[in-house]
Amino acid sequence: MNAIAAAATSPIDPSQAIGQIAVQLPGATAVFRRLKLDFCCGGQVSLRQAAGDKGLDLQAVVDELSALQRPNTLPDAGTPSELVDHIVARYHDVHRAQLPELIRMARRVEAVHRSNPNTPHGLADALEAMEQELVAHMHKEEAVLFPMLRAGGNSFVSQPIAMMRHEHTDHGEALEQIARLTDDITPPREACNTWRALYAGLAQFSDDLVNHIHLENNVLFPQFEAAAQGGCGSSGCGCS
Repeated sequence: MNAIAAAATSPIDPSQAIGQIAVQLPGATAVFRRLKLDFCCGGQVSLRQAAGDKGLDLQAVVDELSALQRPNTLPDAGTPSELVDHIVARYHDVHRAQLPELIRMARRVEAVHRSNPNTPHGLADALEAMEQELVAHMHKEEAVLFPMLRAGGNSFVSQPIAMMRHEHTDHGEALEQIARLTDDITPPREACNTWRALYAGLAQFSDDLVNHIHLENNVLFPQFEAAAQGGCGSSGCGCS
């Protein structure tokens, strides 16, 4: 298990340097920024000391960081409605929180390290475009497709499912572009804590999105596509 995977499941250690936590736990940078804890230049300080220096409640900080930990295990198969609820809570809501912080860090890294040949120039713009597409995609699912699936589906459901599958392919191509811009999400040896935290967050986002698409394409959608192939109910007109 690598450090990032371990950080997703291991208890938060207050003696660990906040720079290490920022690198290993996606989402921690947003918490540290809000609490004004310097994880970049002051990243060698332990979480306990950093919280104490700011007069913060250490346990409250630990609890907030612990809430960011999300195991990558997929859920046991339940009803379609339960699976839809899981997808919205575990992936849709999480993506909406992930992307703004990743964009902010990407712009920071591109600006501060603009003269470094390893800098992922264009990453922030690519993430911003992906955010717009993904947020619109998730809204369509939540407003149109998912209510149909929660109601048991119908003979017309195959059309919106096909559209969502097509957009999933676009999301996969966007992830490939991010991989190209970041040397397969591998930080260079000279990368600062913010740069490393950005790439840790990108790796988590990529894993989350792949699992998200897998659940929809291979678990949720097939339950309704076969039933919809007959078209308009028993008439089987095939108009869908």
